[in-house]
Amino acid sequence: MKKLRLLLLALGMCWFLTGCGEEEPQGENVYNIYYVNNAETKVESRKYSVTSQDDMGVLRELIACLSAVPDKLEYKAPLSMGFELQSFSLEEGKCLLTVSGAYKKLSPTTEVLIRAALVRTLTQLPSVRYVGISVEGESLLDSIGAPVGWMKADQFIDNDGNEINTYEQAKVKLYFAGWDGSHLIAAYREKMYLTTTSMERFIVQELINGPSGQVAGLYPTINPSTEIINVTTKDGICYVNLSGSFLNAVNNVSKELAIYSIVNSLVELSNINKVQILVDGQIPNTFSQSIYERNLDIVDTLENSLLKEQEYKEQQEQQATTKQESEK
Repeated sequence: MKKLRLLLLALGMCWFLTGCGEEEPQGENVYNIYYVNNAETKVESRKYSVTSQDDMGVLRELIACLSAVPDKLEYKAPLSMGFELQSFSLEEGKCLLTVSGAYKKLSPTTEVLIRAALVRTLTQLPSVRYVGISVEGESLLDSIGAPVGWMKADQFIDNDGNEINTYEQAKVKLYFAGWDGSHLIAAYREKMYLTTTSMERFIVQELINGPSGQVAGLYPTINPSTEIINVTTKDGICYVNLSGSFLNAVNNVSKELAIYSIVNSLVELSNINKVQILVDGQIPNTFSQSIYERNLDIVDTLENSLLKEQEYKEQQEQQATTKQESEK
């Protein structure tokens, strides 16, 4: 801890003396450093020219910039906002930042802005594909208790120049599996989401996160280890590119049901009529179609599903009782 603080202090002073003048640097080896504004409503960037030649050296410089108080007092350094950076590491394209427990005391809006600033800054380094945050060695959780996981740059997209907007309240209709994995059940979810994340990506991520647990009778349709590679929409068709884990079924959910959980959820948006799902950029041979449309034939109500589940359990209990009596 002491060595890390000394390193960041030294690098921060070097940055202050060489990289924070009124005239922003130009040319090669220039990175955008993202800061949170004093009002904590958006993220803005300033340019910085790195001096290191190796990846770890550049990473240390970027982290020093993110930790040092900027010369413009209307900005806040994202790693100096009431918590401490305990350590950082880079392995196989994944940069992990471990922060102190004070990070949990941040407001939801501020916390997301800090994440946006960190990810947008560090993923400019070619060797950093993902950024993760752990709090005292534990995985970072979002506002509903779901793991945030590894974050990519395209999760935090610039809107107006350098501005990154904040939260908005979203109410979406998601389709999860019923008790036996043979049908879908619609459920509404209200949640604050970052406006720089597209609504399409937000919906797919919420499906991967699974049911909140607050409503009985809903089950996941997608393997939670599935990662979103990209989500784009053009001419009414939403293209969803997922990692290979999508093909690994969860519970008794069939591949088709998992597909239609995504399709039915996305076509609830007014700008989407059809969905194409790719796995690692390809359409798997096991898919029955290349482009899917809404399918309500496999949708049941929660009430009916719970009733069928109860009837099934009662039948199983009755059969078990009958078998025990016959064996006596």
